[in-house]
This record gives sequence, C-alpha cells and structure tokens, in this order.
Amino acid sequence: MKISLLIPSYNEWTSLESCLLSALAQTRQLDEIIVVNDGSNDNTEAILEKYALKYTYIKPIHLAQNSGNKSKAQLKWFPHVTGDIVVMTDADTTLHRDFVSRIEADFAQDTTQTMAAVAGYVSSKRYNWITACREIDYIIGQTIFKRAQSIIGYIYVMPGCATAIRTSVLQSLSFYHDTVTEDLDLTFQIHLKELSIHYDMEAIVYTQDPPNLTSYIRQMKRWYGGGWQNIRKYWSIMLKNPSAGFVLSSIFIDWVIYSAITLLTPILYPVFFFTYLLPAYFFGAFLFALYASIQSGRWDLILYFPFYVVIIFVNAFIIGYEFLREVVFRRRDMLWERADRVSIN
Repeated sequence: MKISLLIPSYNEWTSLESCLLSALAQTRQLDEIIVVNDGSNDNTEAILEKYALKYTYIKPIHLAQNSGNKSKAQLKWFPHVTGDIVVMTDADTTLHRDFVSRIEADFAQDTTQTMAAVAGYVSSKRYNWITACREIDYIIGQTIFKRAQSIIGYIYVMPGCATAIRTSVLQSLSFYHDTVTEDLDLTFQIHLKELSIHYDMEAIVYTQDPPNLTSYIRQMKRWYGGGWQNIRKYWSIMLKNPSAGFVLSSIFIDWVIYSAITLLTPILYPVFFFTYLLPAYFFGAFLFALYASIQSGRWDLILYFPFYVVIIFVNAFIIGYEFLREVVFRRRDMLWERADRVSIN
C-alpha cells in the first residue's frame, strides 16, 4: 500500500516547515509528499526546494498565480500522485508521529474495500484564549457528536487537515469550486456514492487556529457559509439516506434555533436573558470546559470558560448572518478568506 500526502500551501512559510518535519518524522514513512505552492509570494518556494533536494519523495508543484480557492489548488496534484491512499492536510498543521501508521492500519482492516476514507481527529495548537476556546469546541464536537455520527453511520464532515481517501475514490469525485468548504463538499459526494467513512480518534493532527478575533470571524464565516452552501446543494441526500436526514436536520435545527435564541432573547426579553439565560450560558460553558479538560488533560482550559461565552455569541451571529445570506437571500459568497498565521511550535 502506497500512501501519498497532499499539502496545499499559500503564503504559509511560518508553519510549512513544521508541517514537513512532522511528515518526515512519521513512524510509517510516507511514499511521497506532494506540496502545491499556490502562487505564494513569501519564502514558501525556497523552503520547498530545500527539502526537495534532500528528500526525493517530496514533490513541490509551483503555481505561477494564486488560484483563489483551495479546491482549485488541490486539483494540481492529480497528474503527480502515485499512492493508493491520499492523505490530505494543511500547511498550518502538524501530524502526530503515528498518524500515517494509524491510517494504514485502518485501510488494511477494510478487507471488503468498501471504506472510502478515514477522518482523523483535530486538536488546536496552544496559543491564546481563542485557540483554547477552539480546542474546547473540537473536543466536544469530536468526542461526542462526531463519535455519535460514526455510530449512526453518517460523518457530517471529513476535516480538510486530517483526512485520508482512497485514490481511486478521490479521482472519481469532482473538485467543485461553487462552495468555500471543499472538505464538506467531498464528504457529501462520498455519501452519495454510498461508500463508508471511518472515524479514527487516534489519527491525530495539530492545527493552527486563528490567533485573533478578526481572523477567527473570517474563518468562521467561511466555515458556516460553506456549511449552508453545501446543505443547500446536497439537501436531497436527506431523502435517500435516513442517517443523513437525521444528522443534517439536527444540524439545521440546532444552528437556526441556537442563533435565534442567542441573538433575539436579549432584545425581546432582556430581563429573562440576564436573569436566567446568560447565567445558564456561563454554567454550560464551565461544564464544556471541565469536560474538555478531563478529556485532554489540559486543565488550563477550565480558566477559559468565560471567554467561551463570548465565542458562543460570536458564533451565533455568524451562523445567523450566513443563514440569511446563503439560504434566505441566496447571495452566495465565494471569497476565500484566510486566517492570519503566526509561528507556533
């Protein structure tokens, strides 16, 4: 079994080298590493050429101009890949040293060849209060909700920085450019083919999340906006797959009700909000942070629960805003807004 790693990169030299080093340090060596330099104007090309000279299985692909969309950059790997499995990650992400060996074991156990992909576990690199809140979200989302989705048999999304797909399956999919969340688009396509997606919580990556609130808002607008775009695009899957119907309708109802209650209650019922709802948010945030601390062993996460309440309101506003734009008014936003990058070990 040959395993290839695909890394699209645009102006991410501050994290690209760490990503490459984590790929080179795998307990199961990768057969090839393909890096698509999407028209970067920083030190990306120099870093790639340095490593390509030393490691012959690193294959840099330099694009003259930025494609403006991650899915367009990813398409450039097709003529170069030779692996049976393609692992996809991001240049701001580092792989746990056993990530590739976990992926190999997962596919080796699939004797029927019906498993199309493996979705890994994403952890946030420690930096500040925003990344701490994101880590709480990741732990809640992946140890509870994604685990439940795995049991039901419908993984909502394969993370773009921690996914492995059979090359034969990936080549049968379409890299559409009409949504801004290519990982969710590919996930829907795999489900439409009635192929299975395995979730492995031990296949771990560490990703760099937005280092400031402005950058966080940009990224979440893309995530939630892309979520609504894909739900609109593939809503008919709910009629064909009962598991999809349950998961997607739950997400739809949760997002709409959550944002409506959070944003409208302070305006319509301010006394109720400040007397009951806001204290409930703080208590819930504390429970989430406590659970995340127990799961991860990061006890500092408890200290960030008041900040998590801020994130609750920020997310609610973004969800509501993107729902109105993408679903109600059908004003699709295809602008790919990147998060800021900093150097994190």
